[in-house]
Amino acid sequence: MDMRTRIAEALKAAMKNKDADRLSTLRLINAAIKDKDIALRGEGGEDGVTCDDVLQILGRMVKQRQESARAYEEGGRLELAEKERAEIAVIEEFLPRQLDEDEVEAAIAGAIAEVGADSIRDMGKVMGALKAKYTGRMDFGAVGPKVKDRLG
Repeated sequence: MDMRTRIAEALKAAMKNKDADRLSTLRLINAAIKDKDIALRGEGGEDGVTCDDVLQILGRMVKQRQESARAYEEGGRLELAEKERAEIAVIEEFLPRQLDEDEVEAAIAGAIAEVGADSIRDMGKVMGALKAKYTGRMDFGAVGPKVKDRLG
C-alpha cells in the first residue's frame, strides 16, 4: 500500500471514529501533499508526488512542529506545546522507523566507503548517497556535521 493510500485510509477511519484532532492533522498532511503536487505540475512534473516526496514532506512537518512545541514551552503555553506533540505522533505513524545513533554512524561509514570519499569536498556525494537510501529515516540536519567531522 503506498503512502497516499495509507493516509487516505487513516483519514476515513478518523472520520468514522469522530477523532477530530487526528482528522485535523491528517487533513494537514493531505493538504501539504496536494500543495507539492500542484507545485510539481507547475514545474512540468507530470508524475506527481513520489513516495520519497511524501517522506520529505512528513519529515519537514515533524521538524516544524518540534520547533513550535519548543517555542510554546519557552513561552509558557504548555497546552499548545502538547497539541503540537500530538500532531507529531500522528505524522510519525506514517514515517519509517528512525535510525538510532549506532545505525546512523554505520550508515555514514557505509556511504563514505560507497562513494570513496576522502575529503570534505566529497561531502555532497556522501549526503546524496545517504538521502537516496535513508530519506525519512534520519535527520539530515544532524547528520551533516557528523559527515563533516569524519571527512574533515
